[in-house]
Amino acid sequence: MAELAQRLQNLGTETAFAVSAAAADWKAKGNTVYPFHLGDIDLPTPANVVEAMARAVADGHTGYCAAPGIAPLREALAADLGSRRSMTFSPSQVVVQPGGKPVITKFIQALMNPGDGVLYPNPGYPIYESQIEYFGGRGMPYGYSETPTGFGIDLDRIRELAPQARLLIYNNLQNPLGCESSPEEMAEIARLAVEHDLWVLSDEAYFEMRYSGTSTSIASLPGMAERTVILHTFSKKFAMTGWRLGCAVAPDEVAAQIAKLNTNDESCTAHFVQHAGVEALRDPSGAAALLSELERRRDAAHTGLVAVPGMSCAKPESTFYLFPNVTEAMSITGHSDVGEFATAALHNTGVSFCTRRHFGRQAADETEQYIRLAYSGIGVDAIEEGLQRLADWVGAA
Repeated sequence: MAELAQRLQNLGTETAFAVSAAAADWKAKGNTVYPFHLGDIDLPTPANVVEAMARAVADGHTGYCAAPGIAPLREALAADLGSRRSMTFSPSQVVVQPGGKPVITKFIQALMNPGDGVLYPNPGYPIYESQIEYFGGRGMPYGYSETPTGFGIDLDRIRELAPQARLLIYNNLQNPLGCESSPEEMAEIARLAVEHDLWVLSDEAYFEMRYSGTSTSIASLPGMAERTVILHTFSKKFAMTGWRLGCAVAPDEVAAQIAKLNTNDESCTAHFVQHAGVEALRDPSGAAALLSELERRRDAAHTGLVAVPGMSCAKPESTFYLFPNVTEAMSITGHSDVGEFATAALHNTGVSFCTRRHFGRQAADETEQYIRLAYSGIGVDAIEEGLQRLADWVGAA
């Protein structure tokens, strides 16, 4: 039998799906499961968006369309994303994608040569690491340290590695940590990007998923617009994870290359889905109800989590994740391995969650243990019940 391509050995995956499989197996055996593991959204897409999609199908928008996206959507995105970032974008800078994830791949394909160094967050979205290595780059992970208000980026690590890098991936309002850069931290990252002439991917999937304050894009800082590709997605704000709709916003010369990659990869994003996106931007009122419900869940999850003996977590103002330190809780329950702790929690309480290991390779000097709880796919009553069971289990130990 012919062998598979060797480069597949460098391709990672979203290992959180393995947690889903374990949770599904436990549930199939008749057990209750509290699904904190997968960052999907169990709330419905706003009705006006669904109706716009149905109209588009009925009107015959079911064939090919332009690779960069339909003009009405690109125009609407340029106006909407620009206004929210105090920037001015032209439609030519917007390249529609089947979701936000393809922006990661196409950023790397368009701007990274084999052997180039790429700075990326770790813990972070695991597809960064996977795609860097798959396309032959040198992954340069930078970490975070716990602070009283969340997590801060290891800026010394970026200062050390930036001279050897070509690309930098930056995810403010971060998955899995739920943290946000201070203005000073973001400004320093921008300064280093300019100083070392780095291309930057600003993953802004959660830019509008916040419960207080206002988001800032690193692209809006001095010297950054001409070197930054913004990742935007409809998945979070409009509960459209399965619709697969997002975009890249990039300098014109990069946008043209990303559009060429579209032609090679998928031809175009589904035509009728793009019309639904136009409607979402025209009337985003349904997004407010989604965010309000997520805030209720955030409050319930944080309250329940900090009541668990040996767990601590700052209350994040963005995303829909909690990333608590569980080092003491593991000690209480007699576990030294965080994966074994997660399995024991599932089997004793039904609470299913990811661990730090699902978000990049752990550095040798990491001593504290963390887990990630997503509250986007579980209601308030189940959140409270599940975390009470978790607290009772740890407390009994």
